[in-house]
Amino acid sequence: MPETARGADAETEPGRTEPAPATAARRRTVLLAAGALVAVVGVGAGLLADRGSGASAGPGRAADGLPHTTVEVATSGCGSGWTHPQAGHQVFELHNTSGEAAEVYLTDPTTGAVYGEVEGLAPGTVRPLGVTLGNGSYAFKCLPDDADAVTGPTVRITGSKVRSGPAALPVTQQELIPPTLAYQKWIQGQTVELARKTDVLRAAVDRGDLAAARRAWLPAHLVYERMGAAYGTFGDLDGAINGTTAGLAGGERDAGFTGFHRVEYGLWHGESASGLRGPADQLAKDVHALETSWPTQRMDPSDTGLRAHEILENTVQFELTGRTDYGSGTNLAAARANLDGTRVLLGYLRPLLKTRDTGFAELGDWMDRAQHTLDAADHSGKWTPLSQLSRAQREKVDADLGGLVEKLADVAALTDVRRTA
Repeated sequence: MPETARGADAETEPGRTEPAPATAARRRTVLLAAGALVAVVGVGAGLLADRGSGASAGPGRAADGLPHTTVEVATSGCGSGWTHPQAGHQVFELHNTSGEAAEVYLTDPTTGAVYGEVEGLAPGTVRPLGVTLGNGSYAFKCLPDDADAVTGPTVRITGSKVRSGPAALPVTQQELIPPTLAYQKWIQGQTVELARKTDVLRAAVDRGDLAAARRAWLPAHLVYERMGAAYGTFGDLDGAINGTTAGLAGGERDAGFTGFHRVEYGLWHGESASGLRGPADQLAKDVHALETSWPTQRMDPSDTGLRAHEILENTVQFELTGRTDYGSGTNLAAARANLDGTRVLLGYLRPLLKTRDTGFAELGDWMDRAQHTLDAADHSGKWTPLSQLSRAQREKVDADLGGLVEKLADVAALTDVRRTA
């Protein structure tokens, strides 16, 4: 939801670029438009896409067969126009009549739970919000840029047999601080293990035992792959430790190609121990620098839930396409480590998610399914390369990981910090 620490752009490789905050802000809009917020919004895919102006003038049925109601978004008239409440699936045409861009929530005015939202509604534009409503109390909340939130009149629906779509309480920055601090502490322990295992790799290269170095490479690399939610806080060390050849004119021979994948390339392409000593030593130095600097780093709590989605989003984009394979054929092992890292982060977020995400139990099932599928490629530590998967095996890996990424999009959306005032 936000953009990825390892790069959500299709042409960006892991470890190369940390996206700008503005890009991260745009991601939430994309997810909304894709219907990924069904746990909050209860709408189908595409219902929140910008449809421009041209909304119906008032209550009535559109070509889609659903009731459409035009609702005003403005400081002085938030929620005006919803005068004939009815139950069932319906669409609100949100018309921003003010001179400022605004966010709009459909809420339970008693609890503050959100049934649906549209963000970035520009002045003079109209966008649809689809929801399913049953018995209950509802009110629109308008949040203009640079102005206080305004809650419109409460509307009540009674006598209906329709069940409302799911709603969720907004997550605050304060609520995200404890899980973020706990995760940071976990990462600290991982940096210690990473340093220890990288030293084993360096020692094997130093003594010229390349067979032992190949055995030591994967255990060290997988420690780093489990740390995915923290990559954006590593700064330049992420690219130094786990960068690829993306954007490097010299490819594998470019001096800017460093880290685990540089050592991997040498180990699996016949490079001599003397040629690998420099890259292995630099990798170890960078890893120890990360270990030393991490206690002073601070992750942004507002990004924590987003990262839970992006770890496996990047897995699908880079590991399952083989774009990060430099000879070891261990992309599926990296994917399994990414899954482990996601599970750790979700564990810290669980107190917030279990009361908000109606599909949280199902998410656990998807995690287990993906783990089982990946573990089938592990043969006592020797992992099946992507190129050796049968078509059926490849399709199952893609389907199970892709489906899990879709489920994790809800986590990112539910933990997105929203304005409440």
